[in-house]
Amino acid sequence: MTDEQTPTQAGAGEVEDLRISAFWQAARGHVGLGKMDAVMGGTPDDVVPPPSWSYGNGPEAEALLARVLAGAKTSTATVLAQLTSAGLEVPRVGDLSIVTDAAGEPKAVLRTTEVQVVPFDQVSEEHVAAEGAAEASHEAWVAEHEASFTAALGDAFTPASEVVLERFEIIYPTSGPTPAVD
Repeated sequence: MTDEQTPTQAGAGEVEDLRISAFWQAARGHVGLGKMDAVMGGTPDDVVPPPSWSYGNGPEAEALLARVLAGAKTSTATVLAQLTSAGLEVPRVGDLSIVTDAAGEPKAVLRTTEVQVVPFDQVSEEHVAAEGAAEASHEAWVAEHEASFTAALGDAFTPASEVVLERFEIIYPTSGPTPAVD
């Protein structure tokens, strides 16, 4: 996943960092980390918030986020070349991330539950269904994503290009009280 947010004014990055840090502190109990981990020294992964990212900006990005928050979207696809060109690693099972809205407001902590790297032309109907576009057929999903990936990568994208298929679950917010961990 990538961090597609860009601060729009001086100091916006600091405000965003504070929002992410506060959100992470509230979420830590749901991840199984308690307050004492920060005091006793834990690992940096316990104290430092995981990467934050958004689906971009605009109505389409907000619609994707709404599907995630409703539990209808539990997977995503990214062209491997986009990750590597941005200097990012392929997600791993267990990775955490914070998804934000287009304005940078943190909305959920996600945990990666499954990762596959497959050629674009081998993306399954099961994956497409997990992306939560109930009204879209497999063919419509392929056409939409092929156009998007071609726009981003030009001739470097082909039907044989490898895509990273990532499944995830929301671990915060959840219904019910924060679990006791200290």
